[in-house]
Amino acid sequence: MPQSKLKSWAPYAAIVGAVVLTAFAGSQFGPGDWYRALEKPTWTPPNWIFPVAWTTLYAMIAVAGCLLWRTGGLRSPAFRMWIGQLALNAAWSGIFFGLQRPGWALADIGLLLAAIAATIALAWRRSRAAAWLLAPYLAWVAFATALNVAIWQLNR
Repeated sequence: MPQSKLKSWAPYAAIVGAVVLTAFAGSQFGPGDWYRALEKPTWTPPNWIFPVAWTTLYAMIAVAGCLLWRTGGLRSPAFRMWIGQLALNAAWSGIFFGLQRPGWALADIGLLLAAIAATIALAWRRSRAAAWLLAPYLAWVAFATALNVAIWQLNR
């Protein structure tokens, strides 16, 4: 493959790689004995739902990131916000499960929720497809935020 073709695909590979690294970071801090011992609301989904949901969402996040890159690369406010939400996403599992700090994780997920909403709002004019791809992610993180709040309140 000519070098110019490789250069044109490099940002997309980096975007997919960043999402894969985020998913990997989250997978390093799964629910263990500490989480099992916590009081949880009755509406807590079974643990097997989380990897299924996140695998689907991460694929959608990666495609949305690629679409946002096409709208202006690093100059695009939507793409820069996409990077920010990805960093907040990567941090949450380490804070909640790794540090065992649901209150701190609540602060992170609140910022994550706002960053996803901002990404969607910024993307809307340039790539409605990217905005729609991020909508289920926003819904899931809103649900996860409510779950985080409930767990934090039940275990203070």
